[in-house]
Amino acid sequence: MTSIRTSSFVSGALALAMLAGVPPAFAEKADRLKKMEIEADQPGKVDIRNRVVTFNGNVVVRQGTMTLHAASITVKEDDQGYQSGVATGGPGGLARFKQKRDGLNEWVEGEARRIEFDGRDSRLRLIGQASTRRLAGNQVADQVTGAQIIYDNALETYTVSGGARAATPENPTGRVRVELSPRKGSQAAQEAEAADAADPAGSAP
Repeated sequence: MTSIRTSSFVSGALALAMLAGVPPAFAEKADRLKKMEIEADQPGKVDIRNRVVTFNGNVVVRQGTMTLHAASITVKEDDQGYQSGVATGGPGGLARFKQKRDGLNEWVEGEARRIEFDGRDSRLRLIGQASTRRLAGNQVADQVTGAQIIYDNALETYTVSGGARAATPENPTGRVRVELSPRKGSQAAQEAEAADAADPAGSAP
């Protein structure tokens, strides 16, 4: 397996930002400032002049708590040292990511045919059969599906759009779908847990 650490391109910019008194962030929101490691089954190409890295074949990207799996990925670093990239394909034709939420024992994960990530504004754009989930422990708390989903890690918001590209056998019209659960620890969540315990079979006939 081939591997590379892309932090070697422009590490000085990050050091200067720290010395300039940038206020500290939780590790999760600082993922975009961590070194990025890329592994792949096939030989990759590193273009030092243009600061572009391209890998193919079971690619795994790690940056802080963020992990990205894809068949192919291209990463580019801008003049300020921020890294952005495009990941495509994977098992079932879908690239996948997972990232920890800031200061919580919760994760956000998702998949799409194409995932674009931007370290400058800490956003992920999922395009084509897009789906994301918020996990509280091992339980799915919220789920969003659509043709395109933009996940803003800094603001912790989703923007979702539907259409034909979101169509699946389970959702042939490609409608946007959002499933929300009561916030963990809230009175509504406690009542829901009590109701489930009293009637494990639910309302199914």
